[in-house]
Amino acid sequence: MLPQYRTVRAFGTAEIVIKKSRFIGFAKPVSTEEEAVAFIEGIKKEHWNATHNCSAYMIGERDEIQKASDDGEPSGTAGKPILEVIKNQGLKNVVVVVTRYFGGIMLGAGGLIRAYTDGAVAGLAAAEQVYQVLHREIRVEIDYTWLGKVENELRGRGTLLGETAFADKVTLLCLPKETEADAFIAWMTDLTQGQGVILQGESRYVEHAELS
Repeated sequence: MLPQYRTVRAFGTAEIVIKKSRFIGFAKPVSTEEEAVAFIEGIKKEHWNATHNCSAYMIGERDEIQKASDDGEPSGTAGKPILEVIKNQGLKNVVVVVTRYFGGIMLGAGGLIRAYTDGAVAGLAAAEQVYQVLHREIRVEIDYTWLGKVENELRGRGTLLGETAFADKVTLLCLPKETEADAFIAWMTDLTQGQGVILQGESRYVEHAELS
């Protein structure tokens, strides 16, 4: 799993008008090719009367899956420019559709490339770009007498926290970054003077608006 990657937060859409043609950009985060295809088909069904529904998506840790469709536009003037926007913005696990309603004025190959590029940029901006950062779940079980000190130290360290369970002892769910997990465990062991019980869980991605 990648330590981090850039993607979009959620579905977003935006429209631009170029020489009377409407270009509507749609973007969404996806984790599989099946999700991407279903999204594209959904847009096509919703905008069945559009002149074109051009699309591109890029999926996988190493961008293993890359597809683009001109959907009837001249070859290389729509799908490829959309895919290039995804690449140039350094995004992963994203699908983009740019729907065109023809306005009666021909744009030419260069004009089409610029229009679909701008449509993709608009759609991605509306979807809000974020980072997915890999964190590791680490549960720390401590006596109640340690709770105040540990919580203060965790706040000072800026560690993300999940739920806290209260029973005979207190269990804190800590979410340090995966790259810092081993150092965090050593730090917590030292902080609790070895009296805390530390259990490692699975790694999972957490959304960040920006990298710290």
